Amino acid sequence: MNTESVSESTSLTSALQERVQGAIRASGGWLPFDRFMAMALYEPGLGYYANALPKFGHMPVGVAGQGSDFVTAPELSPLFGHTVARQVAQALDATGTDEIWEFGAGTGALALQVLDALAALGRPLRRYTIVDLSGSLRQRQHAMLAAHSAVLRWADALPDTFEGVLLGNEVLDAMPVQLLHRAGGQVGGVWHERGVALDAEGALVWADHPTGLRPPVDIEGPHDYLTEIHPQAEAFVRTLADRWRKGAGFFFDYGFPEAEYYHPQRHMGTLICHRAHRSDDDPLADVGEKDITAHVNFTGVALAAQDAGLSVLGYTSQGRFLINAGLMDAAQGASAKENALLGKLVNEHEMGELFKVLAIAPADCAGGWVPVGFTAGDRTHRL
Repeated sequence: MNTESVSESTSLTSALQERVQGAIRASGGWLPFDRFMAMALYEPGLGYYANALPKFGHMPVGVAGQGSDFVTAPELSPLFGHTVARQVAQALDATGTDEIWEFGAGTGALALQVLDALAALGRPLRRYTIVDLSGSLRQRQHAMLAAHSAVLRWADALPDTFEGVLLGNEVLDAMPVQLLHRAGGQVGGVWHERGVALDAEGALVWADHPTGLRPPVDIEGPHDYLTEIHPQAEAFVRTLADRWRKGAGFFFDYGFPEAEYYHPQRHMGTLICHRAHRSDDDPLADVGEKDITAHVNFTGVALAAQDAGLSVLGYTSQGRFLINAGLMDAAQGASAKENALLGKLVNEHEMGELFKVLAIAPADCAGGWVPVGFTAGDRTHRL
């Protein structure tokens, strides 16, 4: 990282830290973690996804002139988006729609790959809408997607009603979570909500408050237990259900079904930070300079969707989804280097198993077809 970048990063962190300190004082000295996480990631001009610091790419800060914090599937290989486009094309035809809505489009790499592939398939598209809160990322998206400007538009929020095929790659994990901590074990243990306070010098510190909130399942065992609940991700799918009239949606993310998410052995939760292709577990340090994320409870998201009137079309691993959707055919003639990157997308010890794909749709669009990505290895029964 050059001197100018270091200066910009330090300035952003200091300003955001002051903003967070003010919010804590205004809230009586304690801020629930989900409100802190929202500020750390999305505070206008200062939060991690709202500032101009680099985030996506193959190489970390100071390497090959990049400066990214992590790499996502579309950055690993364009064949990711080309394969997803096969699923999108089927969904557009099956639901009689001609629009795509992508949430949290990052650099625009997935959008470019999908649009290029649909054009190659001869599948016309009326509009591709990107819903993204980051002004700096919008600029990158505009530049990357210039060739498809005729069908593109950007939105800050959903309209009252809409239709189309929805895409979300690593968007659910970036939605703020609440932290719950149990001290004293299953029998007689007391649950607290974990939040952020200030010490005597004004530094950010953890602080727990008693709460009536609970994880969705009982956690067995005599040990202390820290975990997350996901009200914002669940509220997001309820909002979709309220406004989405026609189409199908596909969400790619890392996470587990409920039984695995709240397993007694997962006693430290899943919250993690990413910076310069390294991970740490301290979201209170260097606020605004690094990503803060938690794994997705796919059962909770699927149940919220169903309770709101949507249907679950499928749930499987990313590896299985991509193979079902034709990744191997798309990879014919790929170089050894390209095949190595594709391996990261599908291998069980890489992204292939940790990442899952959840498909949902309005009830009227759920019958009469099976999404190609779920034709084998569907795990909906395990949610």
